[in-house]
Amino acid sequence: MTKSLEIVIPVLNEEKVLSASVGALHHFLQGHLSEYDWRITIADNGSSDDTRNVAARLIDFYDGVGLTTLDQRGRGRALKKAWLESTADVVAYMDVDLSTQLNDLIPLVNAIGNDGYDVAIGSRLMKGSLVEGRTGSREFTSRTYNLIIRASFFVSFKDAQCGFKALSRRGADLLLPLIKDTGWFFDTELLILAEKNGFPLKEIPVRWHDDPDTRVKVVSTAMHDLMGLARLKFGGLKRAARALEAAGSNEAPNRP
Repeated sequence: MTKSLEIVIPVLNEEKVLSASVGALHHFLQGHLSEYDWRITIADNGSSDDTRNVAARLIDFYDGVGLTTLDQRGRGRALKKAWLESTADVVAYMDVDLSTQLNDLIPLVNAIGNDGYDVAIGSRLMKGSLVEGRTGSREFTSRTYNLIIRASFFVSFKDAQCGFKALSRRGADLLLPLIKDTGWFFDTELLILAEKNGFPLKEIPVRWHDDPDTRVKVVSTAMHDLMGLARLKFGGLKRAARALEAAGSNEAPNRP
């Protein structure tokens, strides 16, 4: 039976790069993941430029491309909406700048579709990864933040923030309603909730090229992330565990 796959590209004012990125991804999926019944969904969260019109033209031009829109901004909000609207067996996302090489999609998707994991993530911080174009300050900030996560929650994953992740349908349906953050901390919250509640997680090394035009404001994002970690540490994680138990997820988790 053919498995279904939906790849979400969250966008905010990306009129200049959206067309080329969707075209490259569409071509790659046709040639390399044809065993899946796949589609691409553009998740626009509050763009004020011509992004939505560009997306509309892409939908007309390519089969298997769709659009979901929100007026409120927030990458986490866009991903949560798109993934919960999806009925695909495997849901994934990647950044619109295609910082991760497209070939890395194959092990990411297959970790869910073939190997039985509930969560698969790309990592720029594990052995075998290759990172180009990243400044020393961003590398230091990223490594420090991930060390704080591991020391605070005793989790095993090394890179919470890589914009390259996939979930099983089961993982999406159970975990996404519990996530409170609507911005950049969304990824970290997802991974902590998943690992601490027994959802099997696969981390794969990726080849990554840092976008010099990144929209991430490092200082304000770091402060927001630290506040999110404190929220989970002091009550949020326990509340999520109780909610999962009430939802019946205390059944044996998937085991690859």
